[in-house]
Amino acid sequence: MTSPAPDQDSVLQPRPSLRHPANLLATWFGAGWFPFAPGTMGSFVAVLLAWPIRAYLEFEFLFAVLIVVFVLGVWAAGHYSKASGKHDDGAIVIDEVAGQWITLLFVPADPVLYAIGFVLFRAADIIKPWPISLADRKIGGGFGVMFDDVLAGVLAALILWNIWMWTGI
Repeated sequence: MTSPAPDQDSVLQPRPSLRHPANLLATWFGAGWFPFAPGTMGSFVAVLLAWPIRAYLEFEFLFAVLIVVFVLGVWAAGHYSKASGKHDDGAIVIDEVAGQWITLLFVPADPVLYAIGFVLFRAADIIKPWPISLADRKIGGGFGVMFDDVLAGVLAALILWNIWMWTGI
């Protein structure tokens, strides 16, 4: 009796090389290769980077960097997806960086707000309520990889901003 052929996901495939700048960006300089919960690690790194940007520079600077990360992320995520053979490979975390920065964009750099924002974004990104789930299923390519996290970031930002306004944290 022969055993069934392994499915595509269970076959170990080599990771795309970080020597290519798209792969380096897509994994956010290797954070996406964290052995467990790479999306959470990507979000955590994003919070750590957002803190000094937001605390010492202006809102506009974080917004400008966010736009650049999104545009580069579409390219990088598309390239990494093709190289890995998987749409939205778990190692791609530049989308988490963009989504997390959207979440934190409209509140001051505050450890409590940033911790709440981290949890809100991770929840929105993991649960993927409508329309995030629709975007995740229907939009392909690098844009699709980035866009569902942008929507998760917008949802989390709206909730976080309201928490900030109503509680005064």
